[in-house]
Amino acid sequence: QVHVVESGGGLVQAGGSLRLSCAASGRTSDIYAMGWFRQAPGKEREFVAASSWSGTPSLYGDPVTGRFTISRDNAKNTMFLQMNSLKPEDTAVYYCGAGERWSGSYYPGYDYWGQGTQVTVSS
Repeated sequence: QVHVVESGGGLVQAGGSLRLSCAASGRTSDIYAMGWFRQAPGKEREFVAASSWSGTPSLYGDPVTGRFTISRDNAKNTMFLQMNSLKPEDTAVYYCGAGERWSGSYYPGYDYWGQGTQVTVSS
């Protein structure tokens, strides 16, 4: 079993930055990749970014490409999502998923999920 915990959400003004963390514990050796998804009220869950522990492959959703970056601390089994140039439309609950294989933007392919962290961007 793998346990996933997100942190780092909060309230930020448009144009600002936040860094989200996704920490995995338990049988972390089973995990090949982690991905970020977000869901705003009344909207479908949307793919944000994903990466394997090695960094290859990695993938970003079109709305965040060039603004968000994934990094990793493999020793701590933690993946980070650096979010720059935030926009009000980035407001959502951000979820981190851990997968035993590469799933990219395919949400059902992830095996373990965190509880989510709220990101609110004010205009």
